[in-house]
Amino acid sequence: MVSPRPLLRRAWRGLWSALPAEWLPLRLRLGGLGRRLLGSPATGGADPDDPRAYAAWVARCDTLTDADRAAIARHIRAMPRRPLISVVMPAHDTPEPLLRAAIASVRAQLWPRWELCVADDASPGPQVARVLAEAAAADPRIRWVRRESNGHIAAATNSALALARGDYVALMDHDDLLPEHALYRVAAEIEAHPDCALIYSDEDKLDAAGRRFGPYFKPDFDPDLLLGQNLVSHLGVFRRDLIAAIGGLREGLEGSQDHDLALRAAAAAGPRRIRHIPAILYHWRQAGGRRSFSEAQLARCVAAGRRATADALAAQGVAARLEPAPLAPAWTRVVRPLPDPAPLVSVIVPTRDRAALLAACAEGVLQRTDYPALEFLVVDNGSEEPETLALFDRLRQDARVRIIAAPGPFNYSALNNQAAAEARGEILLLLNNDVEVIEPGWLREMASQAMRPGVGAVGARLLYADGRLQHGGVVLGAGGVANHYRLLAEREDAGHAGSLALVREVAAVTGACLALRAAVYQEVGGLDAAHLAVAFNDVDLCLRIRQAGYRILWTPFAELYHLESASRGSDLRPDQARRFAAEIATMERRWGAALTRDPFYNPNFSLEDAQGRLAETPRMPPPWAPWLESPISVARPARPPRRGPMAAPASPAAAVPSPRR
Repeated sequence: MVSPRPLLRRAWRGLWSALPAEWLPLRLRLGGLGRRLLGSPATGGADPDDPRAYAAWVARCDTLTDADRAAIARHIRAMPRRPLISVVMPAHDTPEPLLRAAIASVRAQLWPRWELCVADDASPGPQVARVLAEAAAADPRIRWVRRESNGHIAAATNSALALARGDYVALMDHDDLLPEHALYRVAAEIEAHPDCALIYSDEDKLDAAGRRFGPYFKPDFDPDLLLGQNLVSHLGVFRRDLIAAIGGLREGLEGSQDHDLALRAAAAAGPRRIRHIPAILYHWRQAGGRRSFSEAQLARCVAAGRRATADALAAQGVAARLEPAPLAPAWTRVVRPLPDPAPLVSVIVPTRDRAALLAACAEGVLQRTDYPALEFLVVDNGSEEPETLALFDRLRQDARVRIIAAPGPFNYSALNNQAAAEARGEILLLLNNDVEVIEPGWLREMASQAMRPGVGAVGARLLYADGRLQHGGVVLGAGGVANHYRLLAEREDAGHAGSLALVREVAAVTGACLALRAAVYQEVGGLDAAHLAVAFNDVDLCLRIRQAGYRILWTPFAELYHLESASRGSDLRPDQARRFAAEIATMERRWGAALTRDPFYNPNFSLEDAQGRLAETPRMPPPWAPWLESPISVARPARPPRRGPMAAPASPAAAVPSPRR
């Protein structure tokens, strides 16, 4: 019997999203009620951090059938190259059942071209040497060495690495498990991308009873996220010649030696040679025996990780300050310096009347922002109210303020383009009139990120007035064209695996608070005033910036309020609905398949929304799919809704330009 819950959830979402945006308090109350009754009115799928929901997903989507195994065998036989993969394992005083289970998981691999290289790091008990000797006698692909003295994890891994003969090396801990298709997925990735130098996969954890929980569904490679946390492990696979070229693992960084290796390997390989396999290929044991080094000595591991990050930044010539990330103190915030002198920032604020909103926005930027060089450009789209005109007169008394007249129909893209042409700043900061400053350092953070070479645009962490999340980055294809990540998350929510706690790369950010260099804005032609007057112009801008070779960053360390409902009108009027439909069509025509494959939103997540919920079926078929005798189905993203949470303002009275902006 089909559960009615998905149908009820869709109906509830329709009710929730059809309410006018100015009814935000009612929408929030309905959202809470829907989450309690149906999982969420604005979300679909299951929470990956819910053990029961994750177990159901594993049974449905991550358990091989005999047909899968047969298809994998057919694929392997057809491969023209079969690289040898060396699994490298340090072992020290491992409980015998756990060591035997780890070895058995390697021997059970469907990929036949592997070797297991183990270094016994002078274990005090005899069980490690005995188990390794028995394993090597039973399978010639297993080789091991016993170290004369205990050298800790890095030294032991290097000893095991010295035994390796494969072109690629997979790092594995002595008590963890590999699923049977792990090395096959690695080999298939090498087949598809022969030049790859570093491969990493998604991962989960094992409890004392061997139950899987706590998955980490990762984004594609993100060098900023790697600075803050160890994105690569587990499963991390490296070209052996790359490890040799960078000198192997560094001793003295125990607990973060893999993070340090990943940082140095990624810098040496370059992002184009780094591949992410969006599949759970590693089970990290969290209980059931001796605690791992990282569990037992967390403070030492955190310190080692910060040293690894500091050394990686120093190698790039970056003199940054490192701090604990407030929402996830075990991970690292990188505080980057501003150039000296600080670049001039042109803050561009389109508006039409709504004097109280603009006054609060201006007061926050001009009086409560700790930034030494800014100008405040108010783009007046035909204000008429006496209160607004009086406010303009007061604002003009500040030499940093200019009022730019821009009468005519509301066209957010045209308003910003006009102001950008008149701006004097090296950095442009697109800002909505209903954004309010929370803390003084927000603009320093955004400017320091925007001035980095290779960074094209930077978005901020925006909160509703009640403290819940309004903008955590934009996910392509979610609910249609795009939507905001983790909308309505609680303020203290660190997100899936710290995704709301650290600077990270995203496909797009909202134009409600968006910083970029003026040169980048000019290079890509600014906002599209001809085809995207109101909706999706910020998403389109970000996609063109990415197309030009720049990266888009979201930072949680620039935090502001966005009183979205205060400056949004209803988009239910027929003329506005037609405009919105045309803008959807423009995005689909211009970007096509890019809207269904956001590289920073794991394909195991549902595109029904942008909440990071598990998809009913992964959106990326496995590499053995073409070899199945009966084709498998793959989830397809939903068609863009004609009205939904990403709907745009309908009236030029609202200076807020685009969906969820």
